[in-house]
Amino acid sequence: MRRPIEGHIQSRMRAMTGRWNALSLAHQFFIAGGAVALVAIVLVGAFVTNLIEATVTRNSAAATALYVDSIIAPILPDLKTAAALDETVERALDETLSQGALGQRLISFRLWRKDGTVLYANDKALMGRRFEPNADLQRAFSGGIVARFDHADDPESTTERATGKRLLEIYNPVLQPWSGEIVAVLEFYEVSNEFENDLRTARLSTWAAVILVTLLFFSVLSLIVFRGNRTIERQRVALAGRIAELSSLLSENKALSARVQRASQRTAALNENFLRRVGADLHDGPAQLVAFAGLRIDSEVLLDPSVSRARREQEITAIKDSLDEAMREIRSICTGLVLPDIEALGVRDIVERAVRAYRQRTGARVALVDETPVELPALSTAMRICVYRFVQETLNNGYRHAHAKGQSVTLNVTDRTVTVKTADEGAGFDVSAVQPKSLGLAGLRERIESLGGQFNIQATPQGTVVTMRLGLEEGEQT
Repeated sequence: MRRPIEGHIQSRMRAMTGRWNALSLAHQFFIAGGAVALVAIVLVGAFVTNLIEATVTRNSAAATALYVDSIIAPILPDLKTAAALDETVERALDETLSQGALGQRLISFRLWRKDGTVLYANDKALMGRRFEPNADLQRAFSGGIVARFDHADDPESTTERATGKRLLEIYNPVLQPWSGEIVAVLEFYEVSNEFENDLRTARLSTWAAVILVTLLFFSVLSLIVFRGNRTIERQRVALAGRIAELSSLLSENKALSARVQRASQRTAALNENFLRRVGADLHDGPAQLVAFAGLRIDSEVLLDPSVSRARREQEITAIKDSLDEAMREIRSICTGLVLPDIEALGVRDIVERAVRAYRQRTGARVALVDETPVELPALSTAMRICVYRFVQETLNNGYRHAHAKGQSVTLNVTDRTVTVKTADEGAGFDVSAVQPKSLGLAGLRERIESLGGQFNIQATPQGTVVTMRLGLEEGEQT
């Protein structure tokens, strides 16, 4: 039974801790600081009011005791030798205490001896009686004025308790004139309506001052904390956004790095395949023609003197034609390998030159659509080569597979992005059937993606659209 209860308590504590931690620092400060401020108000207010009440009571009692002592002391006999007061002294005290200012302020009056005997009291029933000295009476016989503002609770204070009021009770030592020895103590109860009103006003003023100062202090601190919390919250949100942005950029950089690495690997493989194709083209074309010409140079037609001149000239012409054809094929291969001088050209001029070269070589008609602004950004060399090869390769593919039907090239530059689109109206093809190691479209894709660009093919029975997009930032970095 005990363990389930402890578990329930722990779960409740964890839930409360979780709710507390879920609060903002400003709300935590407001709750905790408010509780501390409330406790501080109670403690400081109680301490200050009690201190003020004790101080005011002591000062008021001292003034009253001095006044009473100045009037009563000359009437008293030598209390060190007198065991009791004679009738003359009693009558003088009765008249003094019942008339004038003292008669209006004092409710009761007693003269105590050190052993607790009442030498005189306005309540005659108490005279001559002995009571156990209380702590206040003992302190008075030690030399200090004792004052209390409260309801009377002494055994002999029956009359004072009957009033039901808080009275100012004062114990004032009576000193022997020539020795300064304390020979008796005057105890009197004073009606202090004005004193009580003043004390209540002082108490209320003190509580109001403590509350206002504490609230002002707490409000200023709360304002500072809330402003700081808002600043921290704004910085936290900005930092979280920055971290998210950096995380996104890091992910993009990792993805781009992976793409570049894959593109580099595939480019190396494509370059190897391209070199093999060039080697095969040279071997199957010009090399065969040159080899054929070399074999015919050693033929009997040229070496035999008996062969007619016309037959020799025919053989020489055949050899020359074979070498000329080999030269033409070599130049054709070199034309595909060597780029024209495009390093100083803008993107519009590059596209126009690629289209013009294609028209001159094939005689096909190509529509050029220019959607670029008047001023175009400068491109890096890698981007210029990429744009030229894209237009060259896609137009050649359209010539071979779509028979140059409805070919067009569109150039556009928006939002720091270069977009080149080629289209034809051929029968289209199956994009998924393109081999990854093919040198044409696959090579273009690798070239574009290595620059951080995008390559897209849309093929339908109504035609094919090939699009490349390159960000100018990536091109500038490249």
